[in-house]
Amino acid sequence: MPSKILIVMGSDSDAPSLEAAWQVLDELGIPYDVRVASAHRTPGVVHALATGAREAGYAAIIAAAGIAAHLAGVFASLTTLPVIAVPMPAGTLGGMDALLSSVQMPPGVPIASMGIGGAKNAGLFVAAILAVTDGAIAERLEAQRRAMAAKVGEADARLRAKLAAKGT
Repeated sequence: MPSKILIVMGSDSDAPSLEAAWQVLDELGIPYDVRVASAHRTPGVVHALATGAREAGYAAIIAAAGIAAHLAGVFASLTTLPVIAVPMPAGTLGGMDALLSSVQMPPGVPIASMGIGGAKNAGLFVAAILAVTDGAIAERLEAQRRAMAAKVGEADARLRAKLAAKGT
């Protein structure tokens, strides 16, 4: 099964917010490609990427856009690969319009949607999808979660020690 991920954003201004997704993929050893393509300004490019994604070896698509945020929905309409939307915090509504555009997909054309600016979770979610059939990714994802839990335990111990020193 392919394990390469396509990360696509509607504008290069989304890159700083979306970088957390590819950092997660780097940490977990998952290959990816990053592209800029707009559902409204470059529909031909989006069409070619979406319809050729499976043949190009992609297992899933992370699509990030702001304002009206139709990018993930357009991808989902053109491929049966899993599509994960990342609504970008942009525009006068701060990303609420992008979030609603993502979560209110019509029946029959589903996408998964992260919260506004949820690029890191998009990377983790796509890793979980791949982990269903790739044991090595599953092991790396589990190790990452154990490390995260250990950090929470350390923070708890520090706080309790601090409060105990105050007599609280």
